[in-house]
Amino acid sequence: MTTAAHNVFDFEPEGHSGPLPSPCINICKMNAENGLCDGCLRTIDEIVGWGSASEARKLVVWRSIKARIDSVVFK
Repeated sequence: MTTAAHNVFDFEPEGHSGPLPSPCINICKMNAENGLCDGCLRTIDEIVGWGSASEARKLVVWRSIKARIDSVVFK
């Protein structure tokens, strides 16, 4: 079982050793405007697929989250 990252702003997935933690921070509300969770910035498909995702897929999701921080959160 992995532990949740404190928040998507602080966690750096690059170079992380061991299983990647879930980005979930228990603020689970889907934003109708952008289709992302207000807490973790994942799509519903990313959230649903997390439990069965490979570490490679989880890294892709984390990279997507990090890219969304600048393009979604601060606009």
